[in-house]
Amino acid sequence: MPIKIFTVWMIIVSSSIAQKISPDYLIPMPISPEFPSEAMHLESINMLTQTGENAEAYFNQDGSRIIWQGRWNDNYPADQIWIVPAIGGNPSLVSTGTGKSTCAFFIPGQDRIVYSSTHGHSLDPPPAPDPSSGYVWSLDEYDVYSVDYSGENLRRLTDTEGYDAESAVSPDGKTIVFTSMRDGDLDIYTMDIDGGNVKRLTNTLGYDGGAFFSADGKWIVFRSHNPETEAEIDKYKALLMERKVVPLRFEIQLMKADGTERRQITNLGVASFAPFMHPDGKRIIFCSNFGDVSQPKPAQLVIQSGQKPIFNLYMINVDGLGLIQITFSPTFDGFPMFSADGKQLIWCSNRNGPYQHSTNIFIADWIE
Repeated sequence: MPIKIFTVWMIIVSSSIAQKISPDYLIPMPISPEFPSEAMHLESINMLTQTGENAEAYFNQDGSRIIWQGRWNDNYPADQIWIVPAIGGNPSLVSTGTGKSTCAFFIPGQDRIVYSSTHGHSLDPPPAPDPSSGYVWSLDEYDVYSVDYSGENLRRLTDTEGYDAESAVSPDGKTIVFTSMRDGDLDIYTMDIDGGNVKRLTNTLGYDGGAFFSADGKWIVFRSHNPETEAEIDKYKALLMERKVVPLRFEIQLMKADGTERRQITNLGVASFAPFMHPDGKRIIFCSNFGDVSQPKPAQLVIQSGQKPIFNLYMINVDGLGLIQITFSPTFDGFPMFSADGKQLIWCSNRNGPYQHSTNIFIADWIE
């Protein structure tokens, strides 16, 4: 069912600042005449946010709520976690409003969510990485937390030095998958929903992360960068010592939920990340700067110092065949997720933003 137009009021409340309200609107976005191919799979595109920087927006299990990370420079200079009803209403702040938050996900069967935050180490947001070193991701002192939809009853689930983030929850609500550098490298782990029974699933040198369960909970899809040459290995290790990752080349990988039967799905040689499995278990949607697949040869990497990358959404079969392009924006489309019934797609994009590189949330009906 197409989402109806509604007005969203961002109610921003903190113990340290006065209440401030800024309006957002769900705006219908017709398929652009410049990108008619998007109509093959997307219909009734709606723009959810128009304010601030918004990313990693995900549905809950029945599609009634949306959770995401967003920041507004006048109020919250670093990302915090927000929930809004999918049919309209007031977004509510569920993180603490301090530190920096990321990677939120609903816990099926509970009125709780998981997310990662740096507030346990400092109430101030961590400094942004030095732009002179190029396009990098900073591995800040995150830990994983769970909290009620109301933002109350906060529980700390990890308490290790370094990076614990990128968490998602299994469909049965019993297991959290996350990325950690607790053993000296960036690997994927699982733990029980209360933080116990931690298991390491990957152990190859390099970055493994951004993991999500399949709809049946049997598989985990993730992004991976495994350096191969001596120069690549040295560079990766040097950056890791500085708690940084340069996301210039990721491939999409798949493994069983226990870490077995790992296999690489893409071989594009570019930055492919944010994979999510279609509910049918046969296809994976992801974002990449691969370029237009209708062209005879792939596009080159466009991530350079001072440049913003061009990313679009793609879909591929779990056997690595059948790559197709879903969006054709000249800016950024990323963080896609299907609703549990496969009828809607939510993602984040720079398209139609109020200023250059503004990132907002979009929802569309999915067409086969």
